[in-house]
Amino acid sequence: MKRADILAIILFSAAGFALSSEPDPTPETLRLKDFKPCVMHKVPVTLIKGAKFPAINMHAHARYAKTPEQVAAWIEIMDSTHIEKVIVLSQAHGARFDSVMALYGVYPDRFEVWCGIDYSGCDSPDFGPGAIRELERCYQKGARGVGELGDKGKGLFYCDPPAWGMHFDDPRMDPILDKCAELGMPVSIHAGEPYWFYQPLDETNDGLMQAYVFRLDKEPLPGKSAIVGHAGMVRVLENAVAKHPDVTFIACHFANLSHDLDRLGRVLDRHPNLYVDIAAQYAETATIPRHAARFYKAHAGRIVYGTDWPPDLEMHRISFRILETLDEHFYALNKFGLPLSVGYHWTMNGFGLDDGTLKKVYRENALRIMSRSRRSRSIER
Repeated sequence: MKRADILAIILFSAAGFALSSEPDPTPETLRLKDFKPCVMHKVPVTLIKGAKFPAINMHAHARYAKTPEQVAAWIEIMDSTHIEKVIVLSQAHGARFDSVMALYGVYPDRFEVWCGIDYSGCDSPDFGPGAIRELERCYQKGARGVGELGDKGKGLFYCDPPAWGMHFDDPRMDPILDKCAELGMPVSIHAGEPYWFYQPLDETNDGLMQAYVFRLDKEPLPGKSAIVGHAGMVRVLENAVAKHPDVTFIACHFANLSHDLDRLGRVLDRHPNLYVDIAAQYAETATIPRHAARFYKAHAGRIVYGTDWPPDLEMHRISFRILETLDEHFYALNKFGLPLSVGYHWTMNGFGLDDGTLKKVYRENALRIMSRSRRSRSIER
């Protein structure tokens, strides 16, 4: 054996010894972020390769693909999982929107791009006309909806520049939303965060693992004292929806009311122009499968499919497994065996939804929303 080989073995062994000298974690030292439990129950596992019916993903973002090659790869994943079309929530205006439109507009039958709002000068008395002109310009460029508008309690901040202190129901937003109604542009809005984000990060918080990772004091918000709480953000959402009955709104992530689906049902009953998407709320609802399944059936005409995760075969298939099967006690893992959703510790269970409900959630409700745009390209039934 050559000296170099012997030296390499010695160095490798030394490195291994150095690594192994670190004490293994114990129940007392194991960190929440390192907790990755494996299912020990021997239960049926159903592999769902593609949606049972053609699906429209109502919640995705332009950052997932930034080159023509990446967009083409995304389409391959869509074909493999029966995703017929994707709504790209660009959150953009101006030159940035134009670049997104140029990239995804090559495939008008597979992608529909929505724009953001230009909040420049929102504190000025003459704010409004410029934002409306930019909205109309984006519409002429091909935008067929608006979103994702985001307000986690301190104001609208998903677009650049942000509009700190201005919420969805602010009178300054009224002319803009009126223009959305005139153009037939649906509006996707993210109001607040999951309930446990607002609770003490202690041993009583059922959502501690996720709340710790995404807690509000980590968000790019200037200060914490004036953040509108969870109940306040639900009121802001309802105020905006009620003031603009001619606008179709989609509240992202079950309107962040997945912890109280009965309350969400009452909100939907009060506002016929409001829908919710299921994006990034798999674990939150799959822990309560029977209750969630009843909610889906009762409000099947108001729920749309969405992901809010980068395109991935396993990510889509876990969502199909939840919606379509009666599988129990499983985690969302990617092809490397790692959790798909950062911070989730709940096990998931399938809803076993009936075909009629699945068809509405996967496709029919999205088609109804998209048809509001005067120039929306229809998808052949």
